[in-house]
Amino acid sequence: MSTTLLIISDTHVPTRARQLPSRVLEAADAADLVIHAGDWIEASTLDLLESHAAVPDTDVLIFGHSHIPWDSKARSGLRLLNPGSPTDRRRQSHCTFLTALVDDGAIRNVSLVQLGMRVNPDRASARDGSLDP
Repeated sequence: MSTTLLIISDTHVPTRARQLPSRVLEAADAADLVIHAGDWIEASTLDLLESHAAVPDTDVLIFGHSHIPWDSKARSGLRLLNPGSPTDRRRQSHCTFLTALVDDGAIRNVSLVQLGMRVNPDRASARDGSLDP
């Protein structure tokens, strides 16, 4: 059995945008599971928590905060995913989110979805000018 994922973070609704972009909502409608990752500041915090409550069968860590899309593997083999932000591109060329498929206990088909530079004309004002006026 396969499970379709929508992976988002750093939405900042309603401070950076009044609502989620319609493409995110469409992806949520199509997904079996939506994962919204919160802000993750430093990897050392993860290391500390992991030393107290290790999850030995963890294959994927999903994190946010940086607004920078990320898909890599740590030396340990742990896959690191950051969907970026669907509402605040900061220094990135586009707002983004991820979709993925979980099949037979493995994550597959991780795809970065790029939204426009200006995804929500009804947005709240961005303090750092991250969305085009």
